[in-house]
Amino acid sequence: CVAKYVYDSGIAKKDVLHIETKSGIKICRVHVENGEVTTVTVDMGKAELVPAKIPVDFPSDTAVKEKITVLDKEYEVTCVSMGNPHCVIFGKDPDTIDLEKIGPHFEHFEKFPERINTEFIEVLDNHTLKMRVWERGSGETMACGTGACASAVAACLNGYCRKGEDITVKLRGGDLIINYTDDGVQMTGSADTVFTGIVEI
Repeated sequence: CVAKYVYDSGIAKKDVLHIETKSGIKICRVHVENGEVTTVTVDMGKAELVPAKIPVDFPSDTAVKEKITVLDKEYEVTCVSMGNPHCVIFGKDPDTIDLEKIGPHFEHFEKFPERINTEFIEVLDNHTLKMRVWERGSGETMACGTGACASAVAACLNGYCRKGEDITVKLRGGDLIINYTDDGVQMTGSADTVFTGIVEI
């Protein structure tokens, strides 16, 4: 969205933009139609899989298919960091989950020392995931770019999808296309101007 604003407003008419974020500099490639940005591809960097660096408290080399019990139910989780920690759970339709009830229990679970973002995923096919997300400190959100990336990485690690192929992650706020390789994670999504206005101070 920042890349679209900067390009469309004429601040920087460049096909490739470098945007500094809390989790590092993101390289954004804008795709333009009729002089306006329609979609943006962001280089999200490499996925961190080492538990201590995510950080999560598991003794294995990677936190894949780890079992935890939350509210008396056992879950199999895969944890990934995309600059912030994510816990990914594969199961049935995420729309049926009482996220308001269970989300905080994952966020504050003892194995997650800096709290965690939690994605509930249904695998629709080997190129499509359906996702709901509980973000630490925010609750449920309509979309989460790093969460979509972490979910696609986790899907590859669990054998649901394949590295190097486009994976569509369907969120309540729209679709994101993720491509995970050894070199990093690429995220492509639409960018739309919702409204413009003037603020008087």
